[in-house]
Amino acid sequence: MLFWILVAVMTAALAVILLYPLLRGAKAAENIRAGEAAVYRDQLRELDRDLNGGLITPEEADYARAEIGRRLIAVSADEPAETAKPPGHHRFTEAVVLLVLPVLGLCLYLTTGRPDLPSQPLEARLENPGNDVAVLITKAERHLAEKPDDGKGWDVLAPIYFRTMRVNDAQLAYRNAIRLLGPSPARLDGLAETLMAVSDGVVTEEARQVLEQSLTLEPDNPRARFYIALSMEQAGRSKEARQAFETLAKQSPADAPWLPLVNEHIAMNGGAKARVDPAAPGNPTQQDVAAAETMSAGDRQQMIRGMVESLDAKLSEEPNNFEGWVRLVRSYAVLNDKDRAAGALKRGLAAFPPPGEQGRQLLALARELGIATEGATQ
Repeated sequence: MLFWILVAVMTAALAVILLYPLLRGAKAAENIRAGEAAVYRDQLRELDRDLNGGLITPEEADYARAEIGRRLIAVSADEPAETAKPPGHHRFTEAVVLLVLPVLGLCLYLTTGRPDLPSQPLEARLENPGNDVAVLITKAERHLAEKPDDGKGWDVLAPIYFRTMRVNDAQLAYRNAIRLLGPSPARLDGLAETLMAVSDGVVTEEARQVLEQSLTLEPDNPRARFYIALSMEQAGRSKEARQAFETLAKQSPADAPWLPLVNEHIAMNGGAKARVDPAAPGNPTQQDVAAAETMSAGDRQQMIRGMVESLDAKLSEEPNNFEGWVRLVRSYAVLNDKDRAAGALKRGLAAFPPPGEQGRQLLALARELGIATEGATQ
C-alpha cells in the first residue's frame, strides 16, 4: 500500500511541475501586454510635456501621437480577445500530462515491472548476490574491511576490479594479495596490467620490473613476454621488439589465441607478414589480392570496407572467433572509424570476457590503438 501512495504522490508532483509552465505562460503573456500599454501611455504624457516645453513642433507632436495611439489601440484590442480565453486553453496538453502519461507509465510498469516483488534490503542481497557484480564487490569489500589481512579475498577481488575498470582499486588489491600471499605470475601480470592501464597502455619502468619478476617465476609466461616485447616497441627499439615477438611466436602453439596479436606486432616492427589461417572468415583470397592491385585508391578503399563489413557480419553469426575480433577491431581502427572499433571491441569482449587471457588481449589491443574502453565490458 505504501508503494502505491508514493507512486501517486510522485505522479502528482510531476504533473504540477509539468503544468506550471503552461499555466504561468498565459499569465506572463497578459502581464507583457499590460506593460506595453503602460509604456505607450507614458509616451503620450511625455509627448505633451515636450510640446509644452517647445522641444517639438505641433506637426511633429500630431504625427507621434497618431503613431503611439495606433500601437496602444492594437495592444488594447488584443487584450480582451486573449483574456477572454479560458484558463484551460492548453486543455489537450494538460490532459496528456494529467491522464495519458500517468496511465501509460502505469501500464508500462505493470507490463515490464514486478510490482509483486517484495523489497530486498542490501543485507538480504549480500546474503544471496547471485551474478550481481556490484553486490559481489560490496560483499567482498565489507569482508575485507573487517579482515584486511585476508589475502585470498584481495586475490579474488583484484581481477573483478580490473574487469569493471576500477584500475586504481585493482592495483591496490593486487599489491595486497602479493604482500599477503606472495608473488605469483598471475598476480604480478595483473599488477603490471593495472600499471599500464593507469598510464594509458604504456609499459612503464615499474610495470616492466614487475613483468621481469613474473618471468623469473615462469620463464615461458607468454603474457609477460608479450608485454616486455611491447615495452621495447614503445621505446623505439624496433629490432629488439621484433626479435622478442618472433621468439614468442615460434614458441607458441599454432592455435594459441595470442598468436594473431603477436604476428601483428611482428609486421609492425618490420618482420614477416602475420601468419593467418586462410579458412578463417574475413581473410582476403588470392583473387581479392590480385584484384586490389589493379584498382584505384578509392575502389581499393571501398573493397577493404566491404571485406571488413563481411567479417563483421560473419562474427555476428559466429562470435566464437578470437582472431576475427582482433582483425575487426584493428581494421576499423585503421579505417579511422573509432565508433565501430569501440562497438566491435564491446562485442568481442562479450564473447571473450576480460577475466580470460583473450579478453585481456583485446583490451590491450584497444589501449594500443587508442580506442576507449570505458563501458566496453558492460
